[in-house]
Amino acid sequence: MNRINLLTLGVKDIVKSHQFFKELGFETSIKGTEEIPAIVFFRNEGTRLALYPLEELAKDINKDNTPVVSNGFPGITLAYNAKSAKEVDEVMIRAKSAGAKIVKKPHRNDWGGYGGYFTDIDGYYWEVAFAEDWEFDESNMLVITDQ
Repeated sequence: MNRINLLTLGVKDIVKSHQFFKELGFETSIKGTEEIPAIVFFRNEGTRLALYPLEELAKDINKDNTPVVSNGFPGITLAYNAKSAKEVDEVMIRAKSAGAKIVKKPHRNDWGGYGGYFTDIDGYYWEVAFAEDWEFDESNMLVITDQ
């Protein structure tokens, strides 16, 4: 096992979340209808992302003893790796206009890159970052090499 194919975010309002990500520029496919999607899949490059109603996701894990849903920091962040500092700024502006909350404005980081964080409308933390020495493969995935 050396692959992650799909990340699923449990969302409070699947219609609003779907609209938020469409405004960010994600292409999506839905099961169900536009008015009442059962699940939303993203047609993005790299690892796939999906949206699913939060309560249904908890039930899918264990319908008899569902995990507790809380509003605290879940200990996970999602990342968008940009190809320029300008692209970081553009993505952050687009996220804010779609309804995201900017929690850390883009700036030069201690590790030499440039980036910031926002939370989407369900409170998930997204990092948008760029580093001059990053390389991307033909699928626009960040190339990770041994040091």
